[in-house]
Amino acid sequence: MSKEARALLKKINDKKNAIRGLQGQGKTQEMKDQMAELRGMQEEFDMLMEMEEDDDDGIKDSLHNGKAKEIEDGQKSKKYSKAQVCKAFVNRIVCGLRKRAMPEEDQEIMDSFKNMMKEGEDEDGGFTVPEDVSTDIIELRRTENDLEQYVNVEKVATMSGSRVIEVDADSTPWGDVDEGGEFEEEETPNLKQIKYAIKKKGGILKTTRELLQDTAVNILAYLNKWIAKKSRATRNAAILNVINTITKGKEVAVATFDDFKDVFNVKLDPAIAVSSIVLTNQDGFNYMDKLKDKDGKYIMQPDPTDATKTLLFDKYPVKVVSNKTLKSTNVLKGGSGSDKNDVTGYKYPVYMGDLKEAVTLFDREKMTIELSTEAGDLWAKDLTGIKVRDRFDVQSVDETAVVKGEISVAVAG
Repeated sequence: MSKEARALLKKINDKKNAIRGLQGQGKTQEMKDQMAELRGMQEEFDMLMEMEEDDDDGIKDSLHNGKAKEIEDGQKSKKYSKAQVCKAFVNRIVCGLRKRAMPEEDQEIMDSFKNMMKEGEDEDGGFTVPEDVSTDIIELRRTENDLEQYVNVEKVATMSGSRVIEVDADSTPWGDVDEGGEFEEEETPNLKQIKYAIKKKGGILKTTRELLQDTAVNILAYLNKWIAKKSRATRNAAILNVINTITKGKEVAVATFDDFKDVFNVKLDPAIAVSSIVLTNQDGFNYMDKLKDKDGKYIMQPDPTDATKTLLFDKYPVKVVSNKTLKSTNVLKGGSGSDKNDVTGYKYPVYMGDLKEAVTLFDREKMTIELSTEAGDLWAKDLTGIKVRDRFDVQSVDETAVVKGEISVAVAG
């Protein structure tokens, strides 16, 4: 909707409110006169919208015919600074919750952004997070506890799809061909189809009215940190769920130098072992950090190229995440149904392999926000609700590319 159309629509709404105010006051003639004006304004608005629709159709036709560069009808998107986009985004939230109109310059920025989106309005009735804000959220999400950095990430533009990969292609050699001989027909490749279906994840931030009275910079910083933290936790959980599913029932006990050697020498294919990493939590890292070989040398050493990083066997990068992200498991005296206080030991998880070969995260890259002051108990507690949606899916690709090790430790005494 153009700036002129928005201004006219505001006048129409103001006129309707004025007519409602005359109702019951016995000012029948005034109401008739203003209704005539309202009909004229409405007719003008309808014609204006019809012309804008014609302009849009012209743009689509030009795009279809490869003549997009020739369009100079005012629909060309303006460039805005990151500060302008962020300010407009925050005002969109604040004004939405307070149910009041946005400043025209901010509305123009949001409309411009909406026009640049591939899919227009969001199907859930919310509004899409601008690219500048989304970039900040992604940067904040990237911490040592972000498991997304260790798996393969593929950006997708559709809600579902599939990928086909060839299994064991490296292990199937070509046959010999004698000079002048015929080429033998090869066996049909062993293909595996990986399907994805984007899932909607999300939650609601309940915040006080006071937050929305703060500066745009402070509001945006608060929202970005909260969204990044929740998005990271959600994606981490989905990734771990897939890894644990493909390794379930195939866990390997690791406790000694030789146990870890067996995994990389035998359990993993050499082609996978070359690009493998070790992913564990604080408990697992602490155990491995004290483990020595038969000569008394620690099996984990600082990376000679970067002293802040650690290598296992001087080869495999070791990645450590918080115990809160990757939890250790309690071993109960009488099994899973026992009293949780009756702990006899713990199991520390250690994932070894090439996680980028094992798991793919299909990222829809479309985060949306919806606002409410009335849903649930928000109104009674004078709170505001900001509902955030994230869209992605995680699928296993090569189940042999990762091995889950478990370090068992008994409780002393």
